[in-house]
Amino acid sequence: MKRALGVCYYPEHWPDDIWAEDAARMVEAGLSWVRIGEFAWSRIEPEPGRFEWDWLDRAIAVLGEAGLKIVLGTPTATPPRWMLEKHPDMLAVDAEGRPRGFGSRRHYCFSHLGYREESRRITRLLAERYGSNEHIQAWQTDNEYACHDTTLSYSDAARVGFRDWLAQRYQSPDALNRAWGNVFWSMEYRSFDEIDLPNLTVTEPNPAHVLAFRRYASDQIVAFNRVQVEEIRKCSDAPILHNYMGREVSFDHWKVGADLDAASWDSYPIGFLSDRIEGDEAHKLRFLRQGDPDNQAFHHDLYRAVGRGRWWVMEQQPGPVNWAPYNPAPLSGMARLWAWEAFAHGAEAVCYFRWRQAPFAQEQMHAGLLRPDSAPAPALAEAAQVARELAEMSESGTSAAPVGIVFDYESAWAWEAQPQGADFDLFRLVFAAYRACRRAGLDVDILPPDCADLSGYKLVLVPGLMAMSEPLRAALGAFEGRALVGPRSDGKTEEMSIKVPLGPDLPGVDVSVVRVESLPPGASVPLEGGGALRHWREEVEGSAPVRLASTDGQPVIVGERLCYLAGWPDDESFYRIVAGMAREAGLEPLDLPPGLRLRRTDSHLFVFNYAPEAQVWDGVEIAPAGVHWLPR
Repeated sequence: MKRALGVCYYPEHWPDDIWAEDAARMVEAGLSWVRIGEFAWSRIEPEPGRFEWDWLDRAIAVLGEAGLKIVLGTPTATPPRWMLEKHPDMLAVDAEGRPRGFGSRRHYCFSHLGYREESRRITRLLAERYGSNEHIQAWQTDNEYACHDTTLSYSDAARVGFRDWLAQRYQSPDALNRAWGNVFWSMEYRSFDEIDLPNLTVTEPNPAHVLAFRRYASDQIVAFNRVQVEEIRKCSDAPILHNYMGREVSFDHWKVGADLDAASWDSYPIGFLSDRIEGDEAHKLRFLRQGDPDNQAFHHDLYRAVGRGRWWVMEQQPGPVNWAPYNPAPLSGMARLWAWEAFAHGAEAVCYFRWRQAPFAQEQMHAGLLRPDSAPAPALAEAAQVARELAEMSESGTSAAPVGIVFDYESAWAWEAQPQGADFDLFRLVFAAYRACRRAGLDVDILPPDCADLSGYKLVLVPGLMAMSEPLRAALGAFEGRALVGPRSDGKTEEMSIKVPLGPDLPGVDVSVVRVESLPPGASVPLEGGGALRHWREEVEGSAPVRLASTDGQPVIVGERLCYLAGWPDDESFYRIVAGMAREAGLEPLDLPPGLRLRRTDSHLFVFNYAPEAQVWDGVEIAPAGVHWLPR
């Protein structure tokens, strides 16, 4: 698919006599795609069984006839108010037992089978009406699964569904009791009907119980998404996507993605820097108007993998957002830089959110490509510049990455259930490894936890993987490059008990983790040669050769080709470790200055300057928020 720009549009928000003008301005700016419909259920079906399709028919015709390709979203993230009269128990319930009511969006429980069927019904009707429409070139299911902490619901529907899920998984209460270790604290169950959800307990619930519930909740999202995909596929051959979020690990994106044709995600770099990315005050001030230099790239690589090579940015921040604690405006040029970085990582399309800033309701402070009075906002010119540049550049795919990093959602749930250290977070650990690779100028692929073939890589990192799959273990055993596993990897069973014999079980590496400790902020363990461990440290035994030790003589990295990392290095140490192993693997790591980042396509090397000051690359001065590319 040819690389293209797009925008998110809500025709139901505007008088129909300006739709044609809006469409013409979109085309004039070089936009090719427009996403519509994902929040429009109350306008499509204002009362149960009474449909008003005419406005949507006209909107699709106006946009399509102007030359725009349409992504049609299913409206299931915003069920209308009358749906609660039909299904009064469909609301999600929070961990404190309080219903999450009507008045915004995502007010449904994934476990509620009645609402799931309503979602199937409205999707089927949309697909039957528009599945053969020439202007509908792609579909989006729902909108931002898990947004606003909506994956977990402690409703009656979830309780019933969870008990059935447990019965299918374990077959008998005795098997469940053994798997969970319920002899501890007399937690044994005589029947599945005795099992409640893991909330409102006196102290922490059994982590195996929590992990099982997280698996169940994720499976409900997979099932909810699947019914929509099934209905669309009956009527349309157009690709089906979902727009995932940044730093959202509450459900298994690999499993949802298996039913889709491509992945997309919603990129809000400045908003994420404010409330989703760790960093000291100096870091956040330096990148206040640009976003973290590695966050967008990490998610580009993650969702390229979830989409099996096909992915989009469905929503790209164009200006100040409305939902972060503080909402600064982007540095001039960032709307262009963010788009080009996505294309350099293989995006098929980048769609800005939104076309015109809404003058009403919850998102009225969220900028668009147009102001509320329809005058151009700053990002419109930048989008038009990207469109012109795309037209001048030949198509090319991302080049093969030499580094792979394994990312596992179940491990994220496990460490949330039993962190052992208040700041132990899987995303944060994996992102630290990724950041080290980016500083070294290395391109990265994100790999699923059951990856069975590593032969295309020279360096593989496996941080924080709770329980290693047999395919991955075998792949590591056959891998001829360099691999670094850990910390906190392969020390638990799938049921979240400590492995005996003690893990990790690494092919050809005699090492066992015999004790762990978590380190509070401000505490560290110095390393030989400089740097330190923070957050997490492990004591290991075994005959594997020691490559790096702490100053108190404890091994930190052991092994030769396949190595184990027994702690969480600070950023400087992580970079040195990754760069050293990359050299051993035959790569040529760099040491890029803060804010300067690279990505290679088949034909070009792209250089991105996230810094607020000009930087020099290969004799070329790159302005703040600048993008530079050169042939490879």
